[in-house]
Amino acid sequence: MAGGGASKPEDGKKKARIEIVPLIDVIFFLLATFVLFTLSLNKLSNLPVQLPVAGVGGQVDQSDTTVTLQLSEEDNCYWNKELIGITEVPARLQNYKANTANPRVMIAGDINARYGSTIHVLDEVKRVGITQVSIETRIRPTGK
Repeated sequence: MAGGGASKPEDGKKKARIEIVPLIDVIFFLLATFVLFTLSLNKLSNLPVQLPVAGVGGQVDQSDTTVTLQLSEEDNCYWNKELIGITEVPARLQNYKANTANPRVMIAGDINARYGSTIHVLDEVKRVGITQVSIETRIRPTGK
């Protein structure tokens, strides 16, 4: 048999090949599993909120003595829609706390109110000792 004949692979061994298609399938499976697993780990955190209860027929609570302090761009202050100087706020807050069983203050501002004035009024409310304070987040016209 020397001399000619079909050539065979050496000793009957086949050459190794890497098949890429099954490798791609495995990689996509691992990627999809990882994405689904990480999406299930997202935890939504929330804060407990006590929502107000609606009144019957739009009736106004007559026992509500909340004072609204609105600040304007010109550093004016409105005490329940009454224009006062910002220097009058501490004395009025002390009088309000002394004469009210459950004092509550809501601080509001017009669209151009200054941040510093708002913080100043908030500090005065804290200094007087009123603990029930709300800050209004909707925009309202000056003095309304």
